[in-house]
Amino acid sequence: MKHAVITGGGSGIGAAVAQRLRADGLRVTLMGRHLDRLRAQQAVLGDAAVQVCDVADEASVAAAFAAVGEVDFLINNAGQVETAPFSKTSLDLWQRLLNVNLTGTFLCSRAVLPGMLARRQGRIVNVASTAALKGYAYVAAYCAAKHGVLGLTRALALEVAAKGVTVNAVCPGYTETDIVASAIDNIVAKTGRTASEARAELARANPQGRLIQPDEVAATVAWLIHSPGVNGQAIAVDGGETM
Repeated sequence: MKHAVITGGGSGIGAAVAQRLRADGLRVTLMGRHLDRLRAQQAVLGDAAVQVCDVADEASVAAAFAAVGEVDFLINNAGQVETAPFSKTSLDLWQRLLNVNLTGTFLCSRAVLPGMLARRQGRIVNVASTAALKGYAYVAAYCAAKHGVLGLTRALALEVAAKGVTVNAVCPGYTETDIVASAIDNIVAKTGRTASEARAELARANPQGRLIQPDEVAATVAWLIHSPGVNGQAIAVDGGETM
């Protein structure tokens, strides 16, 4: 049975991806920093494995992937966003978002790639964001990190193109997750708008006038891992926002 590892698998898009891939008959390992969240999703899936991992920490990544064994499909989903005007973006905030979103993708991909190349088969799917395709105000560090993820995706895809491995990115727009819930809370706190008004503001970024659902992103991930001819691509799941 093919083995898929999903980082940030304890909630949101990661949890939806895990559910979809398990339903498709894959063996699934959930990775994340919070064991309680991983255990909750394990209970939903029934027989998924869990492994605590901080993707921004090299030693943690090395230990986690050594423990889970051979990986056929890696879904780099772990991510973090914080908002701040550029003038108030501290070096600590900048580095933290680069570490989680970009360096984490690098470290996890580096951990699985030797085995994939040795077997001449594998799929890496990086969950980026529309912030990999365009800019958004007040999230310069996040946009920079996600643009970096897309650059990494394209460069690595060329390196492994003739070796049985593909590397692609999925770029969701505003998606119904804890991250968007936090963004709504932040808008409410800073502007005095109601939660419904804040939610509507985010939904308006999507020409369809709605938030993307996690299972829509999961379906795109599932399609990519079964599409050997698709490589080095950024697949936007955003209702047409970035077309």
